[in-house]
Amino acid sequence: MDIFEKCRQFTEAKDAQEAGLYPYFIPLTDSEGTACTVGDHRLIMIGSNNYLGLTTHPRVRQAAIEATQRYGTSCTGSRFLNGTLELHLELERRLAEFVGTEAALVFSTGYQTNLGTLSALVGRGDFVITDKEDHASIVDGCRLAFGEMRRFGHNDLEHLERVLSKLPEEVGKLVVVDGVFSMGGDIAPLSELVPLCQKYGAQLMVDDAHSMGVLGGGRGTAAHFGLTDEVDLTMGTFSKSFASLGGFIAGAADVIHYIQHHARSLIFSASMPPSNVAAALAALEVMQEEPERIARVNEIGKRMRAGFRQLGFEVGQSGTPIVPVIIGEDTDTFMAWKALYEAGVYTNPVISPAVPPGSALLRTSYMATHTDDQLDRVLATFAEVGRALELIA
Repeated sequence: MDIFEKCRQFTEAKDAQEAGLYPYFIPLTDSEGTACTVGDHRLIMIGSNNYLGLTTHPRVRQAAIEATQRYGTSCTGSRFLNGTLELHLELERRLAEFVGTEAALVFSTGYQTNLGTLSALVGRGDFVITDKEDHASIVDGCRLAFGEMRRFGHNDLEHLERVLSKLPEEVGKLVVVDGVFSMGGDIAPLSELVPLCQKYGAQLMVDDAHSMGVLGGGRGTAAHFGLTDEVDLTMGTFSKSFASLGGFIAGAADVIHYIQHHARSLIFSASMPPSNVAAALAALEVMQEEPERIARVNEIGKRMRAGFRQLGFEVGQSGTPIVPVIIGEDTDTFMAWKALYEAGVYTNPVISPAVPPGSALLRTSYMATHTDDQLDRVLATFAEVGRALELIA
């Protein structure tokens, strides 16, 4: 069997391209936060994770420029060897203070953070228990770990308790959930999760990739519920509210020290470039000094959820600036995406396996810097497209 035969048989993407309905890998000619350009086509961007609109903030840009001028473009080595700058340590100290933990550790990407953390901690004889809608990086981190993986239905705490009750008391157990689920925009019920984990002697890790800068005054899901001291590990990324690239894990100092010396994705990968570290630091400062950005993005999320519902669209259980517009069938979703794109609104179509079959959606997400006029135009365009395609009455 030719190992490349599967490649030749993969035609779905080419078929979509030929039909003019391929929505992925679109090269942006220009991007200005709330707006973008593809060729000569101008669109309102509601498909970005730039929640606080900091990618174009003068202070964040200048910090990246100055770090490049001082340190160059790359550290050319891993954190373990020559790739740790004083900047990395400063960012780790500031992050630990920000989220309310003893220590933090910075990785080159959020994906690597989950791969390294989970594969380091979950050893033979241990169990890792995940929500079925956890991010792919959590799933892959569990696959790399030598322990056993168990899954429970999305935010289904009764199912989680059944899973936990069947595990031996003496084994190590780590429950891992997204704080905010990236497709649905819904929030993990930590106020119920925490006592359940404590009841069965399980530690709790929360992936706050989409929660940092959004919930709990920007400090994440644990802060949102007033449970900062009850969550054992908090993971975050810099590619969203922090307007950079990278990720971090925060928790007790001895746990972070262990991960630092056992996470292969940290030890065997080049460290965050200086420009990204400096940008994340500057974004953190802006986040703390301008809390109105956090309030604004949550107000926008509330407004858009209400607006879509009023038009007749389904938005699920979203409680954040991630607002899914649930269409159902893949073809209808791609057609809606195409019509919106042509009308000047950039969204992200999401189909199975990222969401359950028959639950395809347009993922919309918002920035603190979106104007009221832009939001009005988005809703008006959705109304026009929805009626034209008979998605709404």
